[in-house]
Amino acid sequence: MTAIDDLLHRHVTGVDLGAPEVPTPVPSLHLAVVTCMDARIKVFDVFGLRHGEVHILRNAGGVVTDDVIRSLAISQRKLETREVIVMQHTSCGLSLITEDEFKDELEKETKLRPPWAIEAFREVKDSVRQSVERVRRSPFVPHRDNVRGFVYDVHNAELTEVI
Repeated sequence: MTAIDDLLHRHVTGVDLGAPEVPTPVPSLHLAVVTCMDARIKVFDVFGLRHGEVHILRNAGGVVTDDVIRSLAISQRKLETREVIVMQHTSCGLSLITEDEFKDELEKETKLRPPWAIEAFREVKDSVRQSVERVRRSPFVPHRDNVRGFVYDVHNAELTEVI
């Protein structure tokens, strides 16, 4: 059985009933959370979230990329969010690679160099600051006054604000 088959079985035998009590795609807290795709980050648990409260945008590293700006623009302009949390974390896979090494590896294997940035980093706090600044400077994101950045420690669940 593949992992996908396993998850489909879990869905059929599980407790997911959808969210009939949430009548709208507008998140009730008017907040978007940008974070990493790392499977150790349980966003609902970290913030004690309930269904329908926030938009959650995930990618490698939890970095603010053009696609994240795209999603935030839609989230704010059409779905009423007004605040943004950028939450990256300790022991992130992006801190273990470099931009050039990874692009070289892909180019060697595929004969094509990717046009997109890997967004690798050494210091997670610096990466959080940069991502927060990208949101604050984006002309496409109208509500930029309440954008805050955090580092989540995957070992002890400590959440530290980055200023």
